[in-house]
Amino acid sequence: MPELVRLGTSSWTYPGWNGLVWDGDYSDSQLSKYGLTAYAQHPLFRTVSLDRAFYRPLTAAQYAAYAAQVSDDFRFVVKAPALVTDATVRTETGRAMQANPAFLSPELAVQEFALPALQGIGPKLGALVFQISPLPTALHSRMPELLQRLATMLQALPALAGGAPDAVVAVEVRDPLWLTPEFAAVLRASKATYCLGLHAKMPAIEGQLPLLRALWPGPLVCRWNLHRMHGAYGYEDAEKLYMPYDKLVDEDLETRTTLARVINATAKAGHHAYVTMSNKAEGCSPLSVAALAAEIQSQRAA
Repeated sequence: MPELVRLGTSSWTYPGWNGLVWDGDYSDSQLSKYGLTAYAQHPLFRTVSLDRAFYRPLTAAQYAAYAAQVSDDFRFVVKAPALVTDATVRTETGRAMQANPAFLSPELAVQEFALPALQGIGPKLGALVFQISPLPTALHSRMPELLQRLATMLQALPALAGGAPDAVVAVEVRDPLWLTPEFAAVLRASKATYCLGLHAKMPAIEGQLPLLRALWPGPLVCRWNLHRMHGAYGYEDAEKLYMPYDKLVDEDLETRTTLARVINATAKAGHHAYVTMSNKAEGCSPLSVAALAAEIQSQRAA
């Protein structure tokens, strides 16, 4: 892989990867505690998405414990907590309860996310990702206000260059109505980038590329989350179909080819590319990473 390209998966606690990543049968709890060190020794895995941070803010000590398990060349993609990025307060099952008064809070984004991640991970930090959850319908008509609140939050974040020179701030969304020139302008003014979110709630990759072009040239952050065939609410269906995540079931050659082209263009322009893949993308994220790496190499050799 080009030096600036880092591929990886979303989390690493999957026993079904035995023979692909692990050298035997291990429980979820064993992999949660000890799997990252083994994961980071895989020749294709130079990043990972810390999705755990979305569900509850992590401390600087917790981030530091993760960073201690990987080499200096490894970089983490870290999701901001839902406390900041979800406009709704939800139950443990995901049911909406009430409006979230902390949505896009600059203070919480800094104190509960950016500073602990920067202090704990340091130069091994690759991307801080603010994944904005689907908006309640009542907020759809208030996009100018939300864009201003997003700008205020992003501009409050601490500078990353000193402690984490390879790190970028990226915003991922789950509503197509965000994909506007005004959104791109907010990102550009805040020195942030767009996280290419490949999910059935969003347009296919070609439909999201205009936003990346509006921010070009710059780094690439991509999280390939869910195969489009399952629909916007098909996460649980994909989970049942693909477990134990040990083989590719639904290969998405079109997305893979286009994504490889974007990755190669980013690296050629001298910018970092952080790409993580979920098991729900094609059935097995380690095999998806291997297939994407092969496509990147094939295009480079052409």
